[in-house]
Amino acid sequence: MKRLPDQEYPRAIDLSRKIAAEVGTPRFYIEREAEVALSREWFADEPLVEEALRIVGKRGDYPGHGLTHVRKVAIDVGALVLIEEWGAPADARVRRLVLLAHLAGLLHDIQRSKKNHAERGADEAAGILASFPLSDEECAAITGAIRSHEAFRPFRTDAGPTERLLSDALYDADKFRWGPDNFTETIWAMIIPSGVPLQTLLPRFLAGLDGIRKIRDSFRTASGREYGPDFIDRGLTIGRRLYQELTAD
Repeated sequence: MKRLPDQEYPRAIDLSRKIAAEVGTPRFYIEREAEVALSREWFADEPLVEEALRIVGKRGDYPGHGLTHVRKVAIDVGALVLIEEWGAPADARVRRLVLLAHLAGLLHDIQRSKKNHAERGADEAAGILASFPLSDEECAAITGAIRSHEAFRPFRTDAGPTERLLSDALYDADKFRWGPDNFTETIWAMIIPSGVPLQTLLPRFLAGLDGIRKIRDSFRTASGREYGPDFIDRGLTIGRRLYQELTAD
């Protein structure tokens, strides 16, 4: 397969980021800045998070779903838990829930390269977490969330409150990435290493936008339903404008 000149993908990436800057920051990061900042602070201060990062980092990046992706998901899962459980953000119980959310976010794509990656990732996460100082119930809540994070798949509705919260928040934080991140980071990280020419990608672009549009009404938490469609709408705007500009050449 013929590769395009090296400058073509960097130009497309620069264009996607320029458009994203014009489209603006998702409302979640503006209106929920305090919760995102607190989640990020707790993420940075937790030794178990550091250990999970070390384990995930040793696997190497899966294109588009490596450390950058799982860090963002983990911090946003934590923020969603804080919002959903708001009332005592510094409470030990809530902080523990945020830790579980961070671990679920970091480990959710640990089998991303495999078929049925959510199921297989949950099984591997169970083995990893067996050496962490967590209760059986906490491990089950994390692995249950990982098992149910894929789009367009059935998920448990009979889970206990902790597992249900983690599952819904993980799903929503992961799908936030289908917004602007999809066009400024993920798509390029997935495509460039494979050497797929841009002219091969473009005919599939509009069909890809249709797939993203279907996520819009699938968010699970109250906060996800409030902010998720805004992520998706901004991503779709970026995608449409990027397609128009790239095909106008």
